[in-house]
Amino acid sequence: MEIFHSLEQSPVVSGFEILEFRTWEDGFYYKIKIGIQDGSLLFAREFYNQNERHYSFHWQDARGSLLIRWDDAPHHRHLFTFPYHKHLGESITESLPISLAQVLDEIAQNVLKKWSGFKT
Repeated sequence: MEIFHSLEQSPVVSGFEILEFRTWEDGFYYKIKIGIQDGSLLFAREFYNQNERHYSFHWQDARGSLLIRWDDAPHHRHLFTFPYHKHLGESITESLPISLAQVLDEIAQNVLKKWSGFKT
């Protein structure tokens, strides 16, 4: 399944734990806890069937503080991309629909940028 391929291929994933996984004829649901190489965690949750898709990708630092959360909960109606949005700390911004693979790519870019800042 593409979900697991994304996890196995990402250069920043240190490991993952499948908390829940269900499939049916036209869809699936998963909930996964993903370790990131820098000690942060990503909690990924997605429901999909042929009629709808809902997701939440919650990335937090090692202390449990929110870094970024992408989701499509139907609030923040003032955003042009409603219901899709991104939480950056206390602020809410517009976001297009996003997949787990895209979230992992964005995390990789952030982590690599942070690591490159440590070089002397």
